[in-house]
Amino acid sequence: MKTLFTGVLLLLASLIVRAQEGGTVRTSQAPQVEKSTEVDTVGLRLDNTNAYFQKTFKVDSNIKISTIYVRALQFMAAKNFQQTYGYEQEGKMIFTSTQDLNTTIGTVEPSEEMNPYTVQFAFIIDMKNGRYRCTISNVVFFLPSDYGNRRMTLYEVYEKQTGNESRRITRNAKMLIDSFERYLVDLTKGLHTEVEHKADIYNSKF
Repeated sequence: MKTLFTGVLLLLASLIVRAQEGGTVRTSQAPQVEKSTEVDTVGLRLDNTNAYFQKTFKVDSNIKISTIYVRALQFMAAKNFQQTYGYEQEGKMIFTSTQDLNTTIGTVEPSEEMNPYTVQFAFIIDMKNGRYRCTISNVVFFLPSDYGNRRMTLYEVYEKQTGNESRRITRNAKMLIDSFERYLVDLTKGLHTEVEHKADIYNSKF
């Protein structure tokens, strides 16, 4: 009887241990949410009162930092961006730019209710083998008004979009952020194509 009781206890203990191990396996093997590598969006992020856009891009694993550096430098130079910092060994490049956007209705911003505007920003590229990250920070908008250009940071525009403002102010703030994000999508998509050397100019078929 004692042997039977001991056997039952051992069996129960074994089942409990296996159940716990099974739970651990299920937890560790839970599907992880992977960061999107699509180039049709660039995420707006907030850090206290600092607002910026950021996205990480994957490229072919054979593309090393040195290649990303050269190709990114060529692309940004062609877009008339000013390089303020670049150190290949560190895998970092910083550019600045001033862009006049929404200058032609139906191109950058399809809404006819929105006026052209100017935006200044920094464009930072952090590189590793097989991937790089773009960060667009220090974004400042200059909006035309009856009294000259009105200066607003990206965070101030975001506050107007999400705060207790009138529907018109909220709508205009959203339109401005959406317009700039569309510009960034086109810019980063072009950079991604250049880094991977998949542009038509490099097509080996002719």
